[in-house]
Amino acid sequence: MRIAASVLRIAAFCFCLSAGSVMAETLPLAEPLISLNSERGARLLLESEANRSYWPLSIQFVTQKNQAFCGVATIVMVLNALGVPAPATPEFEPFKTFTQDNLLNEETEKVLPLAVLSRIGMTLDQIGQILKTFSVKADVRHAADSSLEEFRALATQALSAPNQYVIVNYLRRSLGQERGGHISPLAAYDADSDRFLVLDVSRYKYPPIWVQAADLFAAMNTPDSDNQNRTRGFVLVTSGR
Repeated sequence: MRIAASVLRIAAFCFCLSAGSVMAETLPLAEPLISLNSERGARLLLESEANRSYWPLSIQFVTQKNQAFCGVATIVMVLNALGVPAPATPEFEPFKTFTQDNLLNEETEKVLPLAVLSRIGMTLDQIGQILKTFSVKADVRHAADSSLEEFRALATQALSAPNQYVIVNYLRRSLGQERGGHISPLAAYDADSDRFLVLDVSRYKYPPIWVQAADLFAAMNTPDSDNQNRTRGFVLVTSGR
């Protein structure tokens, strides 16, 4: 009964992810990526060892509102999952929640002006700097300064713990996707297949995917011309309280 209930929860979430406009016509996935919205993808989640991040992130899932806001959407999800006090949200008064419309403020403008963000998006270091303006702990790790083994160990530990999240900044092209740099949160890790679940915030383009750890690290270990050619990487986020 417990397994059956879990299957139903996963199926319901997969349906929600794919039902944006009846059925979103996402781009095809290259091998060996696995869609969460598939029998094998759902089974990997059921059998994964580190999946504590999945539930709060799935509850707070948002699709990026434009093609430059992958970092904004990801940070919104993580802050809401952490329960960080949110600013006023006029459309939801008297309730408060982080949205892609109220996340950016005078402090984030000092880190990354909206005019620049809207044109080229966000870098790995800017993710960490913006998170810190909301008094959460953000440990930025460039792939060139890390290793596959360290990434796997740190990410798995965070995905297994409460109030800890992992944001990845990677090059889509390295995974056979279209096509530039991208940002999304990780939600789970399956040790048997050595795959991480990426909750892709561009729901209109790709579903959440299971990626082999080595492939994901290689996609992070790519230079970002918008960040002085430093490599992309990952951010470990924990509550500052």
